[in-house]
Amino acid sequence: MELSEEELRRICGFSFDSENVELLRSRVALQTRLHEFNHSLPVEIGKREKILHEIFGAFGKESHIEPPFFCDCGSKIFVGDYTFMNAGITILDNAEVRIGSHCWLAPSVQIYASTHPTDYLERRTRCTSAPVEIGDDVWLGGAVVVCPGVKIGPRSVIGAGSVVVKDIPADSLAVGNPCRVIKKLNGAGSEAK
Repeated sequence: MELSEEELRRICGFSFDSENVELLRSRVALQTRLHEFNHSLPVEIGKREKILHEIFGAFGKESHIEPPFFCDCGSKIFVGDYTFMNAGITILDNAEVRIGSHCWLAPSVQIYASTHPTDYLERRTRCTSAPVEIGDDVWLGGAVVVCPGVKIGPRSVIGAGSVVVKDIPADSLAVGNPCRVIKKLNGAGSEAK
C-alpha cells in the first residue's frame, strides 16, 4: 500500500516540512518490523533475532532484547555480544548508540541520542542529536535515562531511576538525578573499599 506524504507524516507524528519523504517511509517500515518483533511469540526466538539483525547496525552474538522494544531508526544502534535488554527499552537513535558486550539493561531504560532546541520556534522544525556510548559490562538499573552525548565507561553501574546527563567514568557506581558517581568500583569483580 502506497501512503501519501501527509499520511506518512501523520503516522510518524511529524507535522513540519523538514522531514524528507524517504525518511518517513523508512520509519514506517521500521515501525512495521518492530510491531512484528513486539508481537512475536516467546518461542519465536529465531524470528526476533532475524528482525534485530535486519534493523540494527549490529546486533551481537547471543544478545537478547525482551519485547516490547522501541526505537527511531534502528540502523544507528550497535549492540555487542552477550548483552541483555529487558522489557520496555526505548532508544531514540537519530545519532549512533553503541552498547557494549556483556551489558545488562533493566526494564524501561531510555537512551536518548536525540533532543530538541529549547527555543520554541527552532523546536517546531529541528531535532538535534549526539551519539551515546555505553561500555562493556555496564549495568543500567530500571528506568534509567541516558541523555544525548553521554559516555558511560566500562564496568559501571547506574542505579535505578537515575538520569545520566554527563559522562560516567569506568568502574563507577553512579546514582541520582542528575546522576553522579558515589563510589569507585575496582573492576575485578568486587567493590573497592
